[in-house]
Amino acid sequence: MSSLCEGIRDNGMEQIVDVLVIGGGPGGSTAAAMLAKNGLKVLLLERDVFPRYHIGESLLASCQSTLKLSGAYDKVAAHGFTVKRGGVIYWGADKWVLDWNKMVDPDIWSWQVDRDTYDEILLRNAVAQGAEVVEGAAVKRIVFDGDRAIGAHWTRLKDESMINTVKCEYVIDASGRAGVLSQQHFKMRKQHDVFQNIAIWGYWTGAELLPDTPQGGINVVSSPEGWWWHIPLAGNRYSVGLVTHKNKFTQARQDYATLEKYYLDRLSNTEAMKMVTSGATFVGPVRAEQDYSYVSDRFCGPGYLLVGDAACFLDPLLSTGVHLAQYSAMLAAASIISATKGEVSESEAWAFFECVYRRAYTRMLVLVSRMYERYQGADNYFWNAQKLVHEKTRQVEPVRDFTAIIAGMTDIREAAHVDTRVLNESLISEAEEMQDASLAGSAPHDVTALDMKPLFSGWFALTGSDTEVNELYLITEPNLGLRKVSAATAN
Repeated sequence: MSSLCEGIRDNGMEQIVDVLVIGGGPGGSTAAAMLAKNGLKVLLLERDVFPRYHIGESLLASCQSTLKLSGAYDKVAAHGFTVKRGGVIYWGADKWVLDWNKMVDPDIWSWQVDRDTYDEILLRNAVAQGAEVVEGAAVKRIVFDGDRAIGAHWTRLKDESMINTVKCEYVIDASGRAGVLSQQHFKMRKQHDVFQNIAIWGYWTGAELLPDTPQGGINVVSSPEGWWWHIPLAGNRYSVGLVTHKNKFTQARQDYATLEKYYLDRLSNTEAMKMVTSGATFVGPVRAEQDYSYVSDRFCGPGYLLVGDAACFLDPLLSTGVHLAQYSAMLAAASIISATKGEVSESEAWAFFECVYRRAYTRMLVLVSRMYERYQGADNYFWNAQKLVHEKTRQVEPVRDFTAIIAGMTDIREAAHVDTRVLNESLISEAEEMQDASLAGSAPHDVTALDMKPLFSGWFALTGSDTEVNELYLITEPNLGLRKVSAATAN
């Protein structure tokens, strides 16, 4: 594939690059850094000027792998974020102690981060790896040649009268909930009927963690209203939030003069949360978000890939947001790198991206849905979670497989696993089992997309590709990319 990088120019009017990345959050910054490290010319356009506030502070252990590949690991590790090694969950009458070092790997951990600082580290790292980053930049329109994305028109917020043009081979939409492609252009985003929740949160100093919490671990506590998160941040600060159904919130909120009074009263009525904040000081402010659970009909198309929240967002439960953002960024970068080198065709790479990214998302969808709708005790829950792990890698104790999933490590391992057909079938079977009335309109839409034959038969017919998704796998050495399974490997 020819490069568009020759004769690059930026006179405020037109620029030519290999890849345009829209959005500088963890997904966009990670993709830009990985692509630039591998020699591609990258332009990243970010609407905000960093640092900027963002929720989503609890990282999964999988983020270590993507941070190392992007070059940002040392900067994040040196900053002084709270080290996280698991968590404790009180769900119904059950207590789960999920110690990553005991149940997954003695050498894994992640961090509890202030996202304004964490995201800025990743954005500056993209620059350090060779990507061009423009902050305060608003993408006005994606340019298409037929069905293929080939560039964009954008402006600087400080001078919106000047329309800039960028031409590119590929577009990565990492624009988050704004969804420049998925929401604004294609309007193909579907809200989850089963997750009609609202999150209300604030900050405390001097709180404590629940007993038996692994180092720096997150606490999750169910309550009649929904559930609470309790996250230890650096400087003896805690992020404390309630997730409740919108209908419950609307009905109860009218009895309180302010959102803060509602939040504090609900916390005081939850015994475990009252205990961990009994000696703490609330420093506010109280914030709220809703309508954040959705999925796009597709995650990619000719010339473009959707990364992170631009493609989908599930729910704060299990802290999957940054994991899926950085994981999908790695998959997108690998797909573009190998397609550019001619190691695989674009259709093959895009099919792999869609399948593996959606598989990760759907596995988390199944787990969160079961916790909300069909929880029947810890043993039953962990046993069903184990069925979502490839049968060749399952462990003796189901709780260990569950812990590996929610640490993000199962997704990382399976991206490089060449035998995906069995796993995809098990995910479909498990999710179809959940298609009762309570999940109508949510799980069926996501589950059917896991069946790659109907989803990509038209794509392969159009492009002439006959490579199945399970014939590709992710590599990170000596360079990031995709490889086809050789006969020797398959045997």
